[in-house]
Amino acid sequence: MQRIMVIGVSAGAGKSTFASRLGKALNKNVFNLDAFFWKPGWVQASMEEFTQLQQEMIKNNSTWIVEGNYTATFDLRAEKADTIIYLELPLRVCLYRVIKRWLTNLGKRRPDLGGGCTERMEWGFLKFIITTYRERKKTMKSRLDYYQEDKLVVRLRGKRAIEYFLQGVERQKSSSAS
Repeated sequence: MQRIMVIGVSAGAGKSTFASRLGKALNKNVFNLDAFFWKPGWVQASMEEFTQLQQEMIKNNSTWIVEGNYTATFDLRAEKADTIIYLELPLRVCLYRVIKRWLTNLGKRRPDLGGGCTERMEWGFLKFIITTYRERKKTMKSRLDYYQEDKLVVRLRGKRAIEYFLQGVERQKSSSAS
């Protein structure tokens, strides 16, 4: 696991938190796609700029963990990744976490977002999560099935599976350090 993609079924699946813990356990840099995509004041980067930033990250780092879905540039990252980790939680859990994150970070800037983006919530975002959840599950399944031919694909369904995986990586690090 040298070049790792962390993706999820939806916002609120825990991609950022998972990637952060994994990065600490493996001593690898973590790159959040939201930080590449969002400029100050919630201005979206152009697709050219967003793609270029990812290409530079891949080119300039021999090992990495990149978290985020962003379908338009998925294959760019997947081609270079050796591991794809997929997080799947029930829709109700994802929605709960998105709302909790919003309330917890209200008026603050999250480190996984681009600079200058104060936490916000829009009905359109919640509606997107609700209306695309099932279709995204199907799309992710076929995408992962395709890439498992030549990549390590780890599918973690549920909070217990996610925690068990992370604890295993963390234990492996602590036992190799002794």
